[in-house]
Amino acid sequence: MPATASDLACVPIFASLDAADLERLAAWFDVQSVSPGVKLVGEGAPGYSFFVLADGTATVYADGVELTALGPGDFFGELAMLDGGRRAATVTAASAARVLVMFGTEFRQLQHEHPEIAARIENAAADRTHGAGPSATT
Repeated sequence: MPATASDLACVPIFASLDAADLERLAAWFDVQSVSPGVKLVGEGAPGYSFFVLADGTATVYADGVELTALGPGDFFGELAMLDGGRRAATVTAASAARVLVMFGTEFRQLQHEHPEIAARIENAAADRTHGAGPSATT
C-alpha cells in the first residue's frame, strides 16, 4: 500500500516540502505494518531500502549490542543505500509499528529531485558513522 502525504507530513526530514511535493514523494514509499519482534533489517545484509518509522518503536543493534531506540519520524537504512554496502546494524520492531519503505530507484530519484533532503540524510549518515548521532543505523 502506498504512503500518503499525511504519513510524511510529520517526518522532520520532510518538513520543508509543500503539499504537492509530499503527495508526489508519498507515492515512492510503501507502507508496512509489523508486529513487535520483527527484524526490519539485518546486520551484514545487502541494503536496498530506506526506512522511515511512521508509528511505533524499533531498536538498533550492532554486534549484539543495543545502540539506540527509534521512534516515529526516525529513519534508517541510509548508510547501506548511500555507500552501496551492507547493513551496519540490525533494526527490530520493539512494538507494533508502521514503516514507510523506499527502494533504491526511488531513493536515487529523491536524491536528484530533493537535494536538500538528500543532504539531511547524508549528514545524519555521516554523524552516525562518526559517533556523533544517535546510532550507527543501517
